[in-house]
Amino acid sequence: MSYAGKNLRFLRKSKGWTQEEIAERLKIKRSLVGAYEEERAEPKLEALEIMSELFKLTLDQLLLQDLSAEGQGSYLEQRRKAKLGSDVAVVQFVPIKAAAGYLSGYADPDFIDELNTFTLPMLAPGQYRAFEIVGDSMLPTPSGSVVVGEKVERMDDLKNHNSYVVLSKSDGIVYKRIAKDKEKKNKLTLISDNPVYEPYSVSEEDVLEIWKAVYILQKANTIQRWDVNQLAGMVTNLQEEVVSLKQKLA
Repeated sequence: MSYAGKNLRFLRKSKGWTQEEIAERLKIKRSLVGAYEEERAEPKLEALEIMSELFKLTLDQLLLQDLSAEGQGSYLEQRRKAKLGSDVAVVQFVPIKAAAGYLSGYADPDFIDELNTFTLPMLAPGQYRAFEIVGDSMLPTPSGSVVVGEKVERMDDLKNHNSYVVLSKSDGIVYKRIAKDKEKKNKLTLISDNPVYEPYSVSEEDVLEIWKAVYILQKANTIQRWDVNQLAGMVTNLQEEVVSLKQKLA
């Protein structure tokens, strides 16, 4: 029995590719991908050779091994072991298109393993994740930037006014500064860098994950520019916000 079709479907989904995308890589028609995955036809040798190179697997593994099977020998287990055995910090990347799924899959090892990864040589050993952010609430950090965060294990480790990626049941993924509110126990105040947006509070019980921002990756020439009058007005508003916040926290 050949597992080629089943493995093709599993490997495609592990990369988050559509049938159209994998068809382009295998240089075949999309309908043929469907036939292979539904095991109505066996992949041709040419397609298998491309798959072998694309996924760094042997032909024997593609044909004779069920890569989706649980256990020590599964494809995902091998990938996890390779990552854990490396001294280089591996960063899983959560793009905008995966943000909705991340809310339900953040604690699912299989979901996390399907995310694309990258490494940064300047990162110390630790647990890191990268999030693509949208909107103008954290200007001058532009929309589309990627925030690399280090996992915060305890609420006590949070530092006032540092920036964090916060995953909560109510808001999903947001990138904000955090202030602890002494008057409101078990509450966190989330603050935008853009003073147009009002601070708001979330319950600690509502928070699922917090990642301390350590690096911000952005495209060249995308930094927001301000005119002098606009910047002066924003500074004044920000000063008023800080005074008000200090009064609340005092």
